[in-house]
Formats: sequence, structure tokens, C-alpha cells
Amino acid sequence: MKKILCIFLFLAANCTFAQIKLEGVVKDSLNKPLELANVIAINKETGTLESYSITDALGKYKLALSKNSTYKMQVSYIGLKNLEQTLSTKEVDIAKDFVMKEGNTLDAVKLTYEMPVTVRGDTLIYNADSFKNGTERKLEDVLEKLPGVEINEDGQIEVEGKVVTKLMVNGKDFFDGDTKLATKNIPSKAVDKIEVLRNYSEVSQLRSVSNNQDNVAINIKLKEGKENFWFGNITAGSGASPDNELYLFQPKLFYYSPKYSINFIGDLNNIGELALSRRDIRNFGGGFRAPSRSSGTNINLGDNSLNFLTSQQNALEIENKLATGNFSYSPNEALDFSGFLIYNSSRILSKQTSFVQYTDPELGIPDEATEQRSRERSDQVLLKLSTSYQPNVNNQLDYDVLGRISNDRQNQSVFSSVIGSTNQLDEVTPFSINQNINYYYTINETNILAFEAQHLFKNEDPFYNATLGNEQNGAFDTTAEALGLDTSVENYNLNQNRQIKSNQLDAKLDYYNILNAKSNINITLGTILSRQEFNSNLFQFLGPGLTLNPTPTFNDGRATNDTEYNFSDIYLGVHYRLKSGKFTFTPGFSVHAYGNNNSQFGETYKDNFFRVLPDFETRIQFKKSEALTLRYNMQNQFTDVTRLAEGVVMNNFNSYQFGEPNLQNALSHNVSLVYTSFNLFNYTNVFARASYSSNIDQIRGLTNFENVIRTSTFFNSNFADENVNVFGRVQRTFGKIRGSLNARFNYSKINQFIQGQQSLNEGYTQTYTPEVRTNYKEAPNVSLSYRYSVTNNTQGSRKTKFVTTAPSIDFDAYILKRLTFRTDYTYTNQDLGDGESQSFQTWNASLAYRKDKDAKWEYEIKATNILDISSQVRNSANNLSVFTSETFIQPRFVTFRFVYSL
Repeated sequence: MKKILCIFLFLAANCTFAQIKLEGVVKDSLNKPLELANVIAINKETGTLESYSITDALGKYKLALSKNSTYKMQVSYIGLKNLEQTLSTKEVDIAKDFVMKEGNTLDAVKLTYEMPVTVRGDTLIYNADSFKNGTERKLEDVLEKLPGVEINEDGQIEVEGKVVTKLMVNGKDFFDGDTKLATKNIPSKAVDKIEVLRNYSEVSQLRSVSNNQDNVAINIKLKEGKENFWFGNITAGSGASPDNELYLFQPKLFYYSPKYSINFIGDLNNIGELALSRRDIRNFGGGFRAPSRSSGTNINLGDNSLNFLTSQQNALEIENKLATGNFSYSPNEALDFSGFLIYNSSRILSKQTSFVQYTDPELGIPDEATEQRSRERSDQVLLKLSTSYQPNVNNQLDYDVLGRISNDRQNQSVFSSVIGSTNQLDEVTPFSINQNINYYYTINETNILAFEAQHLFKNEDPFYNATLGNEQNGAFDTTAEALGLDTSVENYNLNQNRQIKSNQLDAKLDYYNILNAKSNINITLGTILSRQEFNSNLFQFLGPGLTLNPTPTFNDGRATNDTEYNFSDIYLGVHYRLKSGKFTFTPGFSVHAYGNNNSQFGETYKDNFFRVLPDFETRIQFKKSEALTLRYNMQNQFTDVTRLAEGVVMNNFNSYQFGEPNLQNALSHNVSLVYTSFNLFNYTNVFARASYSSNIDQIRGLTNFENVIRTSTFFNSNFADENVNVFGRVQRTFGKIRGSLNARFNYSKINQFIQGQQSLNEGYTQTYTPEVRTNYKEAPNVSLSYRYSVTNNTQGSRKTKFVTTAPSIDFDAYILKRLTFRTDYTYTNQDLGDGESQSFQTWNASLAYRKDKDAKWEYEIKATNILDISSQVRNSANNLSVFTSETFIQPRFVTFRFVYSL
């Protein structure tokens, strides 16, 4: 790896020394410098665009040109006559100013090349072809090459450090703005322009009265000829593995016209290449429009879906089916309809081994080695319909409804060095319906009303079964006696039914009064109403037709639950927004009247109180693309019904809990500082974020262990938990080379209570990732990165340290304008801090052939896990333990594919 890096740096240095620097100032006829003027240099010998620049606030530009060459220089600025001159370079740097004049722009010099990057107000426009070299196949391949744009580890698009919240194609939402579906599936050759919409607001009426600085959207402009007919591609492939035949079929079809669009993405394969994972679909929000301002209340409805053993990317066998459809229809300029349907089905075989060391050796909890095998099945359906009606600039009405249903099942076989063998079954068929209605009305130039309401109904019905084999040698008997089980049986067969129904309405009415050009006031009247019903039943199966409803010897003998939890929040908020020079101040507060009660076992527990929650935001706009933002807010955090329910709940055969009906809310103080800077003059992108949170009266667990079997209840801790996060990214482009450095720091302090003893758990993680990548049009391109991460944990008297290093290289080459070769390699090493280390390697490669870039057919051979490693290792820690896990993965796969482009 070091040799490759040295060779790459040597070549880059030679390339740099073979260039000279051209710099100067672009002015108008009054000698006034022009910001955001475009300067491009076209090599007369090759006829290609060799370098470009956008002037800064002082009108300065800078270009890197080849020695002893002749260029056609073109300078453009909106509203002024384009300028063209011939320039010859020698062996030394050149200083040259350009003076632009007014004139008839229709008679201006016709630009030979489009600028790779242009700026129009808050919109940053990338010309996609300027960054392509022929190896790109998907939208993400283009996005990764754009200055200021990143694809993060979660597959989300980040622009200048901000996560893109919406993606459109030709101005129409693509699956309600989901960015991952777009980046993984839209073909790169259909993309003409990538428009980054900064300070984006879905509601034009609120643009002038709300802070949209952190809202970023992307609009993909299609090439001419990609409208009014179908485009996309169909991929089919097959291969062989030691255990079964491999197959792949992925149709991706798109149709766009001014009035309507239709998109279809399909996926059928057993090689682990997923368009969407289970996690992606579970987190798919459906593009619901975010409220204009948080109320300061956070109520947790809980998540009772299955916790699958592994992710879909790391398993022994993966079979996936996906069918998605998206449409939009605009019968006229005032009315829009849109929607999508997603169906996903997965079948997975996974295997994992782990070694767990519990938090404090002095507590007498034995270390545990486990081996788990799991058969997982998941079927998920999402359906979304939306409409937006805007008859005029003063009225806008939006309505959305999203329904989701799934059928998930997991069979696990677990061997524990402490408990013995266990067979487990998890099943759940949850469904939910989420409705959203928004209405915005502009009364006059200074008064605006906004009504936003969202209703959620959710039903979850998890079932769990565990059968403990006879190897437990009494390790489970003490727990069985405490639960009130029949201990005379040879095997324990435990079962639990649960049902959680949730109803929540969140509605608010905002009034905005524009006091003058620099200030406005916002008054909010809102409410959150929530109701949850929780039922559970723990029972032991003794034989055909025989069951036992146990009576525990603790928790007053309560092994069932029938709990109703009602919550209400009525609040009034006031916020004032003032612009003064570079500063924007937004102080405010909200007054809340809370009422919540839960009823169970014939008793009702009530808690009614008032609270004032302040918040403020201060923004300093140094330049158009440079800002510093400070935020503070206080939040009330309320728990879900499962932590209030007094009856015993079996989370797992070795984990039980019972709730506390008198739990109070937690209060958190949150502070963040964000700095962003994107300099188009030298293409330097700087992003930094620091945040701190302090949680008071945080709900914590009181945990007791019997061997490795834990029982927990909950209480409001008097000890404050704290968290500090710092993230920074610096990115700079030097001609065809882009360097970046990411740094991340995290510190957490959690107070834990185990075996009746309080302990302070502290975790500190620091991660550094330098990267260098090239973007040559003709030559091969390489990306080199190195991730270095250190994690320190202090858990009671136990201290651990993990050091992870992961150098990686990505290489792609477009050979003879017909062959595309791509490969990626990563070597991951984890130092356990005790002189031992673990490592694994990942290497993939592909070779594709097409007659030319416009060919309909492409043929590809692709190999994954070339080194045929059997597993990946991971070391981590949580509140209770430190663990090392080994996850077994798919073997080496070699597949041959056909790709047909429409």
C-alpha cells in the first residue's frame, strides 16, 4: 500500500511541475472586480477544456496550464459581453487581467465549452460531462467526482457538509426525494446537469420568514432526448458458486415528460447486490415534509420490529426480490399528484460468533462465548400517495398518506458457553398508516398563516419463542424459579405474545408577521396527543395442549401487561427573527402544558405540569458561501409505554424487564456550532460541526445479573449523561487531484447501575480519514484513503482500547474507449490493545466491454470477495459489555452480466 501511495504521489508531483500558473483579476469597464465570473482555457491543439476558474469576491481567478502551449481563453459574466482571447504559455507563470464590457449579449462570443461549475443565486450547477471519464455507470459515480459533494458511509449525499434531504429529476420528486435510490439506480449517461439548490424551501411562502440555510436539495437535469420516452437499462447475469447457481436480474426504467413521470426499479438476485436493504426501507420516511420548527417535545413511541442478527450485506446466503414504482402527474400548473409502491422480500442465512466480557469483572458476571446461526425472512410493502394544490401564490395545500406493512420472521440457533443450546423464533407483522396535511395561506404582504398536522397509527404484534436445551446444567434454573416456571421439565419452552397500538396526532398553527425587510415574528399554537395500548402475555409450553401462565417471585408476581398510556402537550411558541448586517438572530421560547397518565392493574398514575423551553439561533454570514451558526435548545423527552408497563417482558431468553409507572420525563440541553465554507475560487470546501448535549433525569436501567441472564427495571437518574460530537472535513482540489481529510471525535458519559452498584461508563472515539483522488479525462483514475480509528472505553474497573486501521484503494480505467476496468481493495486491521490483532481483506473487480459510449449492449464480468475470505471481525462496546464478533460472509462470486441500455 505504501509503495502504491509513493508511486501515485511521484506521478502527481511530475504532473504538477509540468504546469505553469495563470492568475489575475476580472473587472468591468469601471474597473470594478467581478465576483463569480467564469474563466475557461481551451487547449487549441487538443480542442479540449484544460482548466477553469470562478472568480472570488475580489475578482481573482487562477488556472493551471501546460507549459509551451496555446489556449483560447473565454471569460463570461451574466449581463456582460463574453470575452475571447488567445494566450500562449512559456516556462514561467503569467499574470493577466481581463476587462469585460457591456454590449448586446446576443452578439457575444459563443462559448465553445460549458463551464464545469456555474453559480446562479443560491443554485450551484455542475455540468456532469465535465467530470465524466467514461467509467461511470450510476449517478453516484458522477457525484463522487464533484467538488464539494460527498457520498457518506450511509449512502447519503452531502453537499458542503450538509445532508441532501430531497432529490428531484427534472423538477419532479424521485421516490419522494430518497437520495439512495437515485444514486444507485439513475444511469449516469442520462445526466446532463446537477443543480444543487441551497437554502431550499418546499414552501415558497415561508422562504422569507424561516431559516433554510441548512436545507439542501438536488435537481437532476436530464440530457436532451431523455424526455418523452423511456430510458434506463436492464441487467441480467449468472454465475456459479460452490453451493448454488447465481443469478441477477435488475431492470431500471424511467420515463419523464413535462406532465408526468414513471419510474420502475426491479431487483432479483442471490449475490447480495441490493438496491435497497431492509434497513433502508425501515428508515424510508416517505418524503414527509418536515415541520418548520420543532416544538421542543420529543415523545418516543418505541420500535418493536425484529432485531435481525446481521445486516443484509454480511451473511452466508442472501436472496432478495425488489419491485418499486414511482409516478408523478401534473394535469395543470396548480395541481400535482405523486406516489410510489415498494415491495421487498429477502431470505437470509447468517452465522456469527462472539466473545462477550461484561462491564466490571468485580461484579462476578462470567464472560460468554456464543455461536449463532439464523434463518431470516422479511417481506415489506410501502405505499405512498401525495397531492399538492397551489391555485395561486397565496395558497398551497399538501396531503400525503403513507402505509407500510411487513411480515418478518427469524429462526435462531444459539450456543452459549454459559447457558448451552437455545432455539429461538421471532415473528412480527406490524403495519402503520401515516397521514400529513399542510395548508399555507398568505393573507397579505406582511401576514402569513401555516397549518401543519400529522397523524400516525401503528400496530405491532411481536411473538417470541425460546427453547432451552438440556445442556444448561442448571445455569437457567435460578432464573426459571424466579419467573415461576415449572422446573421439572427436561427443556424450557418459553413464549410471549405482545401487542402495541400507537395513535399520535401532532398539529400546529403558525402565524408569521413580517415587521420589516429585516425582521419578523412567529407565533405558534400547537398540540401533541398520543395514546398507546400495550398487552403482553408470558407463558410456558409444557406439552401438547398444556401451558403454564407463571407467577414470578418478584415484581409482585406480575407476568402480564394490560397498560394504557395517554399523553398530551399543548404549547404556545414565540420566535423573533432579525437580520443585522452579517448576523441573523432567532431567539424564542415555548410554553408547554403537559398531561400524561397510564392505567394498569386497576391503578392510574398521573403527571401534569408546565414548562418553558427556550431556544435560539445565531448565524453569521461572512460571505455568500461561508457561515457560522450557533444553536441552543432545551427539550423534554418522554418514554414509550413499554418502560411504564409493570408486568415482566421477555426481550430475549436471557433478558427480562419490568417497567416503572411513575417515570418522569428527561430534560436535555443541546448546543451546536456549525461552520461551512465553499470557496469556488480555489475549490476549498471546509465543514465543521461541534455539538454537546446534557441529559438530566435521563431514564436509566437498574440491571441485575444471574450468570449472564439479566433483569432490568427503570428509574430517573439524578446523574447527568453527556455527549460531545465533533466532526470536520477539509477538501481541496488541485487541478485534476482532490485531497480531503475527515476527522471525527466522540465522547460519551453514561451512568450505569448494575448489581446495585453505580458505575460511570465513558467512551472516547477518534477517527481520521485522509483521501486523495484523481479525475483525469483520459488517464486512469485512482482513489487512495486511509482510515485510522481509536476507541477507548472505561466501564467500571475495566478499560479497553481498540485501534482500527483500514487503507483502501479504488482504481478505474477507460481503455481504448471500449473497456472499463474497476477494482477496489481494503485491508482492515483491528488491534485489541492487548498485543493481539485481527484483520480481514476485501477485494472486488470488474471488467466491462461496450463497442462505444452510445452502444446499447454492454458485457461485464464481475468478481466479489476475490480473496475468498470467510468472515469479517468487529470489536465494540455498549453500556453493559465489551465484545468481539466474527460475522461469516458470502464466498468468492464470479458472475457474467449483460446490460442493455434503452
